[in-house]
Amino acid sequence: MEKVKNYIENNKERFLNELFEIIRIPSISSEAGHKEDMVRTAEAYKAALLKAGVDKAEVMPTNGNPVVYAEKIIDTVLPTIMVYAHYDVMPVDPVDLWDSSPFEPEVREGKIWARGADDDKGQGFMHVKAFETLVANDKLPVNVKFMIEGEEEIGSVNLGAFCEANKEMLKADIILVSDTGMIAPDIPSITTGLRGLAYWEVEVTGPNRDLHSGLFGGAVANPINVLAKMIAQVTDENNHITIPGFYDDVLEATAEERRLLNLAPFDKEEYKRAIGVEALLGEKGYTTIERAGIRPSFDACGIWGGYTGEGAKTVLPSKAYAKLSSRLVPNQQHEKIAKMFEVYFTSIAPKSVKVKVTTLHGGQAYVCPIDMPAYKAAEKAYQKVYGKQPVPTRSGGSIPIISTFEKVLGIKSILMGFGLEDDAIHSPNENYPLENFYNGIETITWFYQFFKEEYNV
Repeated sequence: MEKVKNYIENNKERFLNELFEIIRIPSISSEAGHKEDMVRTAEAYKAALLKAGVDKAEVMPTNGNPVVYAEKIIDTVLPTIMVYAHYDVMPVDPVDLWDSSPFEPEVREGKIWARGADDDKGQGFMHVKAFETLVANDKLPVNVKFMIEGEEEIGSVNLGAFCEANKEMLKADIILVSDTGMIAPDIPSITTGLRGLAYWEVEVTGPNRDLHSGLFGGAVANPINVLAKMIAQVTDENNHITIPGFYDDVLEATAEERRLLNLAPFDKEEYKRAIGVEALLGEKGYTTIERAGIRPSFDACGIWGGYTGEGAKTVLPSKAYAKLSSRLVPNQQHEKIAKMFEVYFTSIAPKSVKVKVTTLHGGQAYVCPIDMPAYKAAEKAYQKVYGKQPVPTRSGGSIPIISTFEKVLGIKSILMGFGLEDDAIHSPNENYPLENFYNGIETITWFYQFFKEEYNV
């Protein structure tokens, strides 16, 4: 494996430049104007995988953005790892808050600055380079498949059907994912759980047209005011979600599970400082770690209506809109929660407005067993590179397709993330430390080796 480490060291600049070529393509899946960019990015990944040494690579169509599939089968007797990643990224607005162009990556302060630097082009590309490193040095110990999609940021709406239609092609022993994070640069961690997600758009309509706020204000319901009050009613003074039946299926963590979860290093003051707040807020009776990992939540992700241009316009708007989401925990079914919310939210609307709720997407929570071979292999890999045992953590985020993989393909996933909390994913000035990028490549190469050993092959 010394040859492997030297190969990474000797090719650092090339690895980085090749990543930058993919980052430069604005593959924003939520914006229709980037449809051609999605195909360009998929083709770029195909080319990168072929260059890395796969036997075959294809850009395969779906009802939405294409999936890149590739494989290298060295011996059917050996176990198979399937790498999952996504090539789509979040929108960049507000652009004026970026310190550099979102799609022109820069290296500053030892970090890559760009949209997708971490989520998930930086982390996904580590796998391409780890694979290349092993192949180039004749050290690949297992079979490898790649499945790289372009719709993760919009809920992987077509990947489930893709998996259903290609079960035989996608057979594997484990799915390897790097789309999560580490506790700190020197504290590696393995994500053992993800929250699920339900996501809605709501429309509140009052009068049949925009009205003069002087002539009609105080006499006619303002949809923005009403919507704000309705959103506020979804949580109570203890930040407990008020939707009837919402907690019925929640799998409550045991006292021992909560104790172990809170053993993870956590500096509350540093946490507040990093995000620029003076106080934290969440469900009463739970720690910050618990609130973000094992408890459900409800949030407004966006709200708009009326006049938002420069200067003043005294208008009482006809409509108001919001994007709302709920993070879910094991046992909660996102389809059931979506319907519960729709029934509840329309029920609390006053007769002065009409409410329309549209479910956009969702996904189930996921839990990774810590006694499976892949987890043990990941532990050993992190120990090799970081010199310490990784900490098991629960992530507050969601990767909806992970639970679908288990349901449709019958395959568990191992979540080996290398991102950091201050990487600003989904926000302006997204970044990814160079050290994490290169350490990630090396750690993944060790995972392959230990995975074979854990399967006693």
